[in-house]
Amino acid sequence: MKATALARLLASATLLALSGCLLGPNYVRPTVEVPATYRFAQGEAAEIANVAWWEQFQDPVLNQLIATALLENLDVKIAAARVDEFQAQFVTTRSALFPQVVAGADASRQRVSQAAGIPIPNNVSPIYNQFDVTASVAWEIDLFGKVRRQTEAARANLLASEEGRRATILTLVSAVSSAYINLRSLDRQLEIAKVTVESRNESVRVFTLRFRGGEVSQMELAQSQSEYEAALATIPLLEMEIGQQENALSVLLGKNPGAILRGRDLATLGSPQIPNGLPSELLERRPDVLQAEQTLVSENALIGAAKALYFPSISLTGLFGTVSTQFSNLFTGPARVWSFAGSVTQPIFTAGNISGQVRQAEARQQEALFAYEKAIQVAFQEVEDALISVQKTNEQLAVLANQVEALQTYSRLARLRYEGGYTSYIEVLDAERSLFNAQLSYTQTQGAELTSFVNLYKAMGGGWVLAAEKLSIPPPAPATPPPGTEPVARGTAPAGEPAVALEPR
Repeated sequence: MKATALARLLASATLLALSGCLLGPNYVRPTVEVPATYRFAQGEAAEIANVAWWEQFQDPVLNQLIATALLENLDVKIAAARVDEFQAQFVTTRSALFPQVVAGADASRQRVSQAAGIPIPNNVSPIYNQFDVTASVAWEIDLFGKVRRQTEAARANLLASEEGRRATILTLVSAVSSAYINLRSLDRQLEIAKVTVESRNESVRVFTLRFRGGEVSQMELAQSQSEYEAALATIPLLEMEIGQQENALSVLLGKNPGAILRGRDLATLGSPQIPNGLPSELLERRPDVLQAEQTLVSENALIGAAKALYFPSISLTGLFGTVSTQFSNLFTGPARVWSFAGSVTQPIFTAGNISGQVRQAEARQQEALFAYEKAIQVAFQEVEDALISVQKTNEQLAVLANQVEALQTYSRLARLRYEGGYTSYIEVLDAERSLFNAQLSYTQTQGAELTSFVNLYKAMGGGWVLAAEKLSIPPPAPATPPPGTEPVARGTAPAGEPAVALEPR
C-alpha cells in the first residue's frame, strides 16, 4: 500500500473521530435561588460599576498607588503565571486529538562476528553501514469522546485561572484602597493625639506653677499629669500602627517595607457613589463566582472522560521511510519501507478500577457544585453586609459629629466653670477625656465609612475589574534605536514641554 493510502486511512479515521459520541453529561448551569432585590439597596445607586471607582476618592496619590500595585504586586504576577500554566496545559491536552508525527534519522556502522557460527560469504565484508530516515504516525481515535472531554475540562480550567487572576486583581485594588484609607485615618488620629498631648502638657505646666503658688492642690496637679500621660501613651501605639500599615501597603505595592507617600487628608477624600446592580448580575460580575462555575464545568466534563474508559480504545500507527546500507542509495525507490497497523483494546476485568474513577469524578463534580452554590451565597452576603455598612456607618458618623460638637462645648464650659470656682477640676478632666475619645471615634468611623464603599465595590464586582486588569499589563519595552543613531538636541521647547526634542542622527 502506498503512502497515499495511509493518508486516506487517516482522513477517514479523522471523520470517524469527529463524528463520534461524547459520553457523560453536558454542562447546564445549575438553577440557584437568587433574591429579586437587595435588602438594603438604596434608591440613589448609580450605574458606575464599570468604571475605575477608586478615582472617586479624588486622590492622585491613591490612583498612583493602585497603578503601581497592579503592575508590581507579586500575587498578580503569580496569578498571571498560573494562567500561562493552564494555557499550556490546555494546548497539551488538546494535542491528543491530532495524530502525533515523529521523524527520525539514524546512521550506524557495525561489524558482524565471524566466529559466531553464522557463515558469511567470502566476498561479503563483515563490516557494513546502515542509514535510515523514517517518519512515524501514532493516533488514538477519540471515538467515545475521552480526549474531547479532557480538552473541555482543560479549557474550563484555563478560564477558571483567568477568573482567578481577575479575583486577585479585585482583591488587590480593594486592599490597597482600604489600607490607604486606614493609613490616613491613623494619621489623623495621631494628629489629634499630638494636639491633645500638647494641650494637656500646657495644663500640666500651668498647674505646676499654680501648685507652687498654693492655688491648686497636689491632687489636682496629679490628675492633670495623669491625663497628660494617658494621651501621651496613645502616640507610640498609633505610630506603631502607622508603621505596620505602611509596611503592609508596601508589600501590596510589590516593594520592600518602607514609607508611603500621602495625598489628601481623610476629611477631604471624595465619597464614592453607591453602584447599581441586581442580585442576578452577581453571577456574571463576580470573578470568584465565575471561577467556581468554570471549575464545575471542568469536573462535569471529566465524568465523561472517566466513563469513556469503559469503551474500546482504538489506535492507528504508521511508518514511512527509507533504509539502506549505502547513503547514496538512501533515497532511491528500493530503499523505501512502510508499515501501518491498527489496534483495539477493550477493558474486560479491572476489579473496579474504572467504576472507581467514575465515582471519583462524580463526587468531585458534586463538590464543585456545592462550592459554586456557596460562592453565590457568600457573594450575596458580602453585598448585603457592605450595603448595610454604608448606611449604618453614615448614620453613626452623623451622630458622632454631633457628639464631638457637644463635647467641645461641654469642655469649654467646664473649664470656664472651673476657672470661675463653680466646679472641681474633675469635671474638666471628664469633659476633655470624653472629647478626646469622641474625636478618635469620629475619625475611625470616617475611615470605616470610606472602607465600606470599597467593600461594596469589591462585593458587587463589575466591569471595573477588566479596566484594572488592563492596568496590570506592563507597557511594551521601548524600541531599540537602529545602529548608528543617537539622540540629538534641537530647538527650544515651549513652556510646560520637555526642554529637549530628540531625533536620530
